[in-house]
Amino acid sequence: MRTISSAVGVRLYHLDDALEGGAATTLFYGPLGGALAIAAQQSEEVQAGLYIATENDVVAYLDLDE
Repeated sequence: MRTISSAVGVRLYHLDDALEGGAATTLFYGPLGGALAIAAQQSEEVQAGLYIATENDVVAYLDLDE
């Protein structure tokens, strides 16, 4: 497993698969710590579709929240 700093730049986005073909909506660009704070404020329904992308990886938010 990779180690990452809370200051690393990430993209927080919501993947809505309800639309035909799906749609990704960016919620935040900035440090991981900020992305996690914003993600935690979202409803459970939205959190289920949140992803955090670094320059090397994409991780579902709920996988990090465990």
